[in-house]
This record gives sequence, structure tokens and C-alpha cells, in this order.
Amino acid sequence: MLYAQVVLPLAQPMYTFSLSETLAVGVGDAVVVQFGSSRYYTGIVWSISSEKPDYPRIKPILKKLYSVPLVTPTMQRAWEWVAEYYMCSLGEVMRVALPSLAKPSATSLTELDERSIEAPKERYVALCEELRSEEALAEYVARHSRRAPRRCENLDIIANLAIERKAADGFVPRRLLNLNNEELTALRKRGLIYTEERTAQRIYDSAEFLRPTLSEAQTKALEEIRKAHHEKRVALLHGVTGSGKTEIYIHLIAETLAAGGDVLMLVPEIVITSQLVERLERIFEGRTTTYHSRLTALRRGQTFLRLATSSGGELIVGVRSSIFLPTHNMGLIIVDEEHDANYKQSDLAPRYNARDTAVILGRLNNANVVLGSATPSLESYTNSLAGKYAYIELKERWGEGVLPEVIVSDTIRAVKRGERKTHFNLDLLNDISRTLAAKEQVMLFQNRRGYSPYTQCRTCGYSPRCPHCNVTLTQHKASARMECHYCGYTMPTPTVCPNCDIQDMALMGFGTEKAAEEISRLFPTARVERLDSDTSTSERAFKQIVHDFEAGLTDILVGTQIITKGFDFKNVSTVGILNADNLLSIPDFRASERAFQLMMQVAGRAGRHNDRGRVVIQTSQPKHPVIEHVSSGDYHAMARKELEERRAFGYPPYSHLIRLMLRHTEYELLRHAAHHIATLMRKKFGARVMGPVSSALEMLRGEHRAEILIKIEAGASMQRARKMIREAIAESEQKREYKSVKLLIDVDA
Repeated sequence: MLYAQVVLPLAQPMYTFSLSETLAVGVGDAVVVQFGSSRYYTGIVWSISSEKPDYPRIKPILKKLYSVPLVTPTMQRAWEWVAEYYMCSLGEVMRVALPSLAKPSATSLTELDERSIEAPKERYVALCEELRSEEALAEYVARHSRRAPRRCENLDIIANLAIERKAADGFVPRRLLNLNNEELTALRKRGLIYTEERTAQRIYDSAEFLRPTLSEAQTKALEEIRKAHHEKRVALLHGVTGSGKTEIYIHLIAETLAAGGDVLMLVPEIVITSQLVERLERIFEGRTTTYHSRLTALRRGQTFLRLATSSGGELIVGVRSSIFLPTHNMGLIIVDEEHDANYKQSDLAPRYNARDTAVILGRLNNANVVLGSATPSLESYTNSLAGKYAYIELKERWGEGVLPEVIVSDTIRAVKRGERKTHFNLDLLNDISRTLAAKEQVMLFQNRRGYSPYTQCRTCGYSPRCPHCNVTLTQHKASARMECHYCGYTMPTPTVCPNCDIQDMALMGFGTEKAAEEISRLFPTARVERLDSDTSTSERAFKQIVHDFEAGLTDILVGTQIITKGFDFKNVSTVGILNADNLLSIPDFRASERAFQLMMQVAGRAGRHNDRGRVVIQTSQPKHPVIEHVSSGDYHAMARKELEERRAFGYPPYSHLIRLMLRHTEYELLRHAAHHIATLMRKKFGARVMGPVSSALEMLRGEHRAEILIKIEAGASMQRARKMIREAIAESEQKREYKSVKLLIDVDA
């Protein structure tokens, strides 16, 4: 009797199940098991042993789900690294790694079978075994060519395609045969061919791709990347916006695909990089697979299963979860916009960073890794300074593009001089007027959606707040309701203050909805459109807004962070950042770095193909170091200043931050539990422990939240630190009164 250790998609350790000798199951296979009295799960066989565990009762594996393993040995090691580094179970990794329909669960086997899916199938055709050899086929054709010339010709077509496709078993896809169904049916009835359904395989006609011509600077950067890969080092490509990083990616992708390798290209959000995806699909026609949350559950599941059977030579473009897709011949991993915060999963375990996981996956697969950005993260930049990564820089825009001129417009000065209309300074309004007169386009960035961030009574100061999240409600004029952007709670907009019964409620601040309304009033002949999560409720709506702007049907595009990256609009000459102050005032040690990155990204949308563009930054802090660095476009100065401060206070990249998040509906119980755990942590880590404190968002969806931060110096043993944290948590769990408090761990927070 054999025994299998099976990973289930639960926050649980592995469980052992017995394995029947009649069931052909191997490591990495998906199997169905019964867990508990009335629940059936899909699990992954992690290992198989003949040693019987010391359990009173061992349940059997009931069935195998798919013909191929879903998890390769290399991906097993990647899962184990994620589980260990980010302090979660393998089951939690499985929950994120496999799409929902590839791991069905149910209350009965019948129900589970109904929920199961298969990889896309297609019909394959092969000559019967008696005609597989060249001599046997020639002999048959010689005997029958006069009586049945068309039949012999059809057999030759099948045989030649099998030779051309190097089909070892002689089977070729039906869709590639220029034969009608009647002809194939006649051959099958005579026993001359076999047909069967098989998992669809992509077949590539050519390894020749139309590669873009590179400039001298791009060619030099490409050679430096190749040199880094020859030295087995990660390449950090730092290229200013519009410098042509994508063209370099295309050359690297083409080389890898031509050699039969797979390419994984990670992007922060698939929707906002739609232009990039469309370009890649045109160049690598038939080889490009996209994978993201906006696909249907069925499409995601079928894509996963198809890739599990792929023989290589595919380009996969996807978001962070694509890092777990099954590949068998990984040759290149590209992380575009590697600095982007979307690569870090923060809500569910594992709270992994896809960029860092990509580096590990590249090492496990012996694949080349490229990290690309116009504003690299300070962690990656520090790795390049230390020599861990090769650093390649593109300082100029590709072709005739010139970096934009940055104008800093002081909002306080504009108010004092009467040079401000509603939320727009005269500097920006004048630039918009000139741009529209020249038949060019404008992009306006405001980092808040909705009409007004909050409503306040001017008599008593009361502001409506979400009862579940303790944040002010955002006014949405289109729906005439106030909404919580965290839990979705809504209420009608009050006209009378609920606190003092006086009709003196005023809208405070502004979001994209209000900005679009006001700019339409100031420029009544301009065609204004808004792009944020309220208007792009579907992929079709998003693409329509982008298409209209790209086609010149829109003059002014107002948007949130969605408009700051991934777009290449030829006719944009003016970009306005309407309120830089709210980017600089976020209570986070990364606020300055992220504000710089965001402003540089949105500034990069201007003047990419025409004359030099202009960027107008509205701020009440014109002398703020970040504003000055954006104005000069000096990434290195920003990095030096930020790294000096980080070193002085022991923040990343000079340390690892581990955040312990505690949540409970009862505030007092949460407070006592947090202090108890913090005390246990201080016994092991001393002054490295900070807190507990209330989270920046102290209540979310009805739960109070508290945090404890632990700083582990760079170079110290993270493995030992994680072990000590687990010990302290295990000790805290002995206090029965704190059992109901949820504890979440976020490594590299």
C-alpha cells in the first residue's frame, strides 16, 4: 500500500491519504479526496511514500482528475519557497496558484464531477498502424492509385503533414487538413485512419518574427542585458518613459521563442496595458496567451490546463497570479513596471510580491529575468548598486520624442493672486487653451474618484462616515449617493446635517467626476471623457474610452492612476497633475518614493511622438524635495535622498518589515490581544518591535484593526526570524480568550 501527502486549498498542513495500486497517480497530480464528513476537495499530491503513518484511520484517494500533473517539480519548489518566505501554508499557496475551476470542491462526488472542467479538446487524425511506414504507404498507393486516386491523395496529405509536424505517433490536428468530413469518414470506415479527441496543442508555423529596428542606445542596452544573462544575473532595465523598453523586450522574447522556450511577461494590470498586449499579439501571432482576473472562470481554468500540456514556445502575458502558471521550458521572465505596488498581494495569504517571486522562479528554472521600469523600486535599485543585479540605463526617449517640460504651479500663490478658477490654476488653464487651439490632447490626473471625497457641515463640522469602515463617505453626483470605497456601503446624500439639524452641508475637495464636470464648463467646446473605476465598469467600456481618445474623438481625458501608465498616445502634449499634495501626505515611509514614481509616470504620457510636451503640477508645496526631483526628472537624486533617510531609520531596503495585523469586532479584546502578542515578540526581538498601534484604516468591514511591526536588519537570518515569530505566535495561542482574534502576517510589508 502506498500513501500520498496531499495539499488541500485550505489554511491547513498536508494530510495523508492511502493510494490504491490500481490508481495511476504521481507527484503533482490533482486528485479528489474526502475531507471531513461531507466535503470533497481537489488536492495536489506532494509526495508518495510506502511508510504507513501512525493514524487510526486513513481515507483513500478517490480519483485522479487530469491526465497530466498540474504542478511540476520546479513549481513545487516555488510553492515551498512562497509558503516558507511569506509564512503561510502550502494550501494557501494552492488557493491562489490554481484557478477556481481547476480545483473544484463540493458536498458530493456527483456535484464535484459536474463542476470539473477539461482543457480545450480538438480532433486529431493519424494513418492506421499498417500504413505508418513510408514503404507500406507507397505500396498501398501503388495498388489503389488507379481505382481510388483521391483516396490515395488524401492518405499522402495526412502522411506528409505528420512528417512536416514531426508527429512521433503520427497524429495531426484535424483543422490543419484541407479535407472535408465526408472524405475523412470514408477513410475511417475503411480502417485506413484513426481519429481521437486530444487536448488542443498550439502549433507554430514559424520562428521568424518582425522585430522593431533598435536605436544605437537600445542596441547597446540589449547587448548589456544579454551579457548579464550570460553571467546568470538579473537585469534591471531603467529607461525613462518613452525610451523604447518594449522594443528591447520584443527582441528578447523573439530570441527565446525561436529557441523553443516559454516567456512570462508580468504587467501590473492587464487592462491598462491593452495597447502593449495588442502589439505583442500582432508580432507573436498565435503564440500569445493572456491570463488575468477579467477572463471568465472557465477561460482561466482551461488556459491553466492547456498550459500544463504545452511543450513550450509560448508568450504568456499576465498579472501577478500568472507567476504560478504551469510551464515546462521557461526561458525568460520579464517584469514590466517592476516598481508597481500591484505586484504585492496584500489582502489574502500568501501576501507575496510577484516581482521577488519571479526572481526566485527564474533561478529555479535557470531562466533569464529582466526587471523594467522608468522609476525602479529602491529595493531593486539597491540590489543593482550591490552588484546583485546588472544595471542598464536608457536616458533618452526613442526616436524623435523629447522628455516633457515640467511646470510647478503654486496653488497658494494662485489663490492669493486670483489666478485660480475652481480647482485649476491659470498656468494649467492657459496650457489647456493652447493645446486645444493646436488640435492636440490633454490628460488630467486626479488621484481620487467620485465627485467629492467627503461632505462636511459648515456649522458643526460633522462628516458622514461609513459605519463599517470608519472612513468618510465619497459623494457620487451621478447616483446622488455617498459611497464607501472599501466595503461598498451607500447612503443618500444628506441635505440637512444629522448632527445639528441645520441645512449647511458642503462638498469638500474634488474627485475625477467633479474635475471632469468643471473642465467641461470651462472649455464648453472640448470633448471631455473620464477614465476611472466608475466609468470603466467592463473591459468593453474601458476599451471604448481608450479607443475614442486614441482616435482623437476626445480632447481631454480626466482619470485616476489608470491613465498614468501603459499608454502611448501620439497627440498628447499637455498633462496636468491636479493635486500633488494628496500623494505626498500619505502616512507611509514609501510615500515619497511612490509619489515620485506616480508623477513621473503620468508626466511620461506627454510629448511622446510630437513636439516637447508640458506637464503642470499643481501643489501647495512647490519646494518639496519630491516635487523638485520630478521637476528635474532626476531619479538618482530622489533615490539618494530616500536611501539616506531609510538607512537612518532602518527601513527597507536596509531591513525587512514583517507586519502582524490583528482584527476583531470587539475593540477592547483586540487591544489586549495586541499588547499580549507585542510583549511576547519583544522578548525575542527587543527594540526591533514597534507597536501595537491602530492601523491607518482602523476599522474595515466591521472589524477593528491593530498592527505590530518587526524590523529585521538586512543581512540577518530571515529564516531564524520567521522561526522566532512562529514560536511567539504559538505561545500566544495558549491564551484561550484571544482565540477569536484573527492574526495575519505580511512579510516585506
